[in-house]
Amino acid sequence: MDGKRKRKLSVAIITFNEEKNIGDCIRSVESIADEIIVLDSLSTDRTKEIATSFSKVRFFEAPFPGHVEQKNKAIAFCQNEWILSLDADERANDVLQKSIKGFLESEEVNCDGFKIARLTFHLGRWIRYSGWYPQRRYRLFKKENASWIGENPHDFIELKPGSIGKQMKGDILHYSFSDFSHQITTINQFSSIVAYTRYAKGERFSLMKTIFKPFGKFLEIYLFKFGFLDGIPGLWIAFASSFSTYLKYAKLYELDRLKLERPSNIRKDYGKK
Repeated sequence: MDGKRKRKLSVAIITFNEEKNIGDCIRSVESIADEIIVLDSLSTDRTKEIATSFSKVRFFEAPFPGHVEQKNKAIAFCQNEWILSLDADERANDVLQKSIKGFLESEEVNCDGFKIARLTFHLGRWIRYSGWYPQRRYRLFKKENASWIGENPHDFIELKPGSIGKQMKGDILHYSFSDFSHQITTINQFSSIVAYTRYAKGERFSLMKTIFKPFGKFLEIYLFKFGFLDGIPGLWIAFASSFSTYLKYAKLYELDRLKLERPSNIRKDYGKK
């Protein structure tokens, strides 16, 4: 390890059947990490085999209670003061790697976390509008000063009150969907998780929201967040976001009015500690 480094870095990644992504994710941070924590939720593919082929990886397995809970569990396994948290379908680009390396070698840093922009590749192009970029969120942070919170699966890092945050140059490259079919599959899954989570918290079906919220979401993405500047992919993203909003309320109807125990596409171990 470079003798100039003043501090050590852990990288935390959660996985489930990520054999297509985990290798590239690890390679993008291998040169800047002192350890890489991979917390897997019982994959049935080659995720474990690929992850453990890297010398810096410490591999753990646990049932999947939810995105927030699993990511906080991954943080707990980290041994170093500073943590970079990534999803398996994300990569640190060259600029970000250089920025993190400079931070690790710097003498003093008067902050507790760094916000990093995320750039998503979808439908053959990098999406720079539609509310998808820059999406700056805390991803590099002091272990003792941060935790994952939010509504599953839409999680985010929150720093403790009084903490100081800054922005870091570079992007997290996000390869979220292989194609539009993959996006629809993800929307179907995530909308189930949102409906299930909201119902558990006491939210009930609303016909008015089911009618008007999807229309409002389309306008938000395509017009107010300049989705039209992303070309045809921007239009598809706006339609998909509208459809996702509709599905959340439609599935809430099933849970509330039809007394469905849980949407059929939610894993049986979801919510278990």
